[in-house]
Amino acid sequence: MKIGILKEIKSEENRVAMTPTAVEMVIRANGHRVLVEASAGAGSGFSDEDYIGAGATIVNDPATIYAECDMVMHVKEPQPSEYAMVREGQIVFTYFHFAPDEQLTRAFIKNKSIAIAYETVEGPSGDLPLLTPMSEVAGRMSVQQGAKYLERCYGGRGLLMGGVTGVAPANVVIIGGGVVGTNAAQMACGLGAKVTLLDMNLDRLRYLSEVMPKNCFPMMSSPALLRELVMEADVVIGAVLVAGAKAPKLVTRDMLKSMKKGAVIVDVAIDQGGCFETSKATTHKDPVYEIDGVIHYCVANMPGAVPVTSTMALTNATLPYALEIANKGWKQAAIENKSIKTGLNIVNGKVTYKGVADAFSLEYVPVDSML
Repeated sequence: MKIGILKEIKSEENRVAMTPTAVEMVIRANGHRVLVEASAGAGSGFSDEDYIGAGATIVNDPATIYAECDMVMHVKEPQPSEYAMVREGQIVFTYFHFAPDEQLTRAFIKNKSIAIAYETVEGPSGDLPLLTPMSEVAGRMSVQQGAKYLERCYGGRGLLMGGVTGVAPANVVIIGGGVVGTNAAQMACGLGAKVTLLDMNLDRLRYLSEVMPKNCFPMMSSPALLRELVMEADVVIGAVLVAGAKAPKLVTRDMLKSMKKGAVIVDVAIDQGGCFETSKATTHKDPVYEIDGVIHYCVANMPGAVPVTSTMALTNATLPYALEIANKGWKQAAIENKSIKTGLNIVNGKVTYKGVADAFSLEYVPVDSML
């Protein structure tokens, strides 16, 4: 199979879909060809010469990759300038996040490609192995950003996250006890903050109670408790995920009005539409805005700010699936591997992931009927 690695063109996105080490495995150990767009790896510290040394061919434009390759790989979703380049039957393997983006969804219905979304690939236990490494990064970064924007020079309350001797630390509320929330809680606890970690799964809360530090308080989430907690919070981190579907709006505009002036919210769920009613996607270049005196940080590609870490972590997770798709073809790979099957979101113009169909009232076609 001929595989294409595209340069990311989303604002301030510095990751690349595959490292040179992984490219070498694809080519020399598995017999595939790889085309890499020129300077695709530059933001992650990989030169074109690194890819050439791994056996890849460097091409100067994305049109060539879309025209020649059987499977193309991105990190973020293809941008509007790329929609017309995608060919019928071509495999596109990337983070899509279709549910909050109707334009992207309809474009991929129209082009009749095979859209395999990293974020909906499920492991045997229901985990999300291709989302997990970036969730780890985003969870840890969310606390760094929360601590930063608490500083008065950025419009925050002027609090040190962990306080000092004789001075109370910041109150951090984390909504969601999954990978993002757990990593965020670990970071915030490590800085010395008082952390309340909310989830609705009692087994998960029991586990978190056993493993988290003493300054973390896992609690069963409810609307009433959330209303109470956000009033006292200095930082609120949204870490809610409904795989492949829009995130629920858990913090309303009315709740926002009750928050302290200069408090910070970090919406890690913004890729799926965000879990704060007032959230709108921002960029690393222009990351924050203020509503009712509350600072909103809603960058949609947070791990893109630390691309060396993120690219290596992402490649470690995606490479086995990319190789299986390349070695067997997408259809046989999906038949033999249920994880790859769950990644199929749009196939030959049919929406095969229910969360995406429901988001825009589109016809849902069970993926098994396409296999």
